[in-house]
Amino acid sequence: MKLLRYGPAGHEKPGVLDLDGRIRDLSGHIADVDGEALASDSLGRLSALDLATLPLVEDASRLGCPIARVGKLIAVGLNYADHAAESNMALPAEPIIFTKATSCIVGPNDDVVLPPDSLKSDWEVELGIVIGRTARYVEEGDALDYVAGYCLVNDVSEREYQLERGGSWDKGKSFDTFGPIGPYLVTANEVGDPQALEM
Repeated sequence: MKLLRYGPAGHEKPGVLDLDGRIRDLSGHIADVDGEALASDSLGRLSALDLATLPLVEDASRLGCPIARVGKLIAVGLNYADHAAESNMALPAEPIIFTKATSCIVGPNDDVVLPPDSLKSDWEVELGIVIGRTARYVEEGDALDYVAGYCLVNDVSEREYQLERGGSWDKGKSFDTFGPIGPYLVTANEVGDPQALEM
């Protein structure tokens, strides 16, 4: 399934993309595309729906972030070897983990507002991994069992703030609007092998 949220910012409704690429309203079945809706039993019920029977959305002029109430936005720096090479940086021995403030999250086509005196704003496409249930100290072999789905994330950064002003990366990555996400959350069963995706 391709789950989404449509409507004005702060007033999005849950939806799903049908087999013909049209948006169908899910608000009769879930309150929002959130942690409760992404639990495996809820996803199972949603996948059993006949999408053609759901109300067709005629005006979906704005898509929001496909996930409501994101609790954490955790990122891994230099997670692609080719990006490390183009940045002229060595591959780290341990993953570089940083967070982006959830206040940076916007819809996939919303405007990105650059900070004052921005000199080196940049963006990178990333694969967002959406965790569907509580996960702590999960064994590597079990990790994909916790994934509800995947989505596109535009990791916007102000490189001068991030790299040249000292301190943590967060200050160059967490400005409001620096996290466009979407348009869809594609459920894990539809993705197959996430390692085989092209970005």
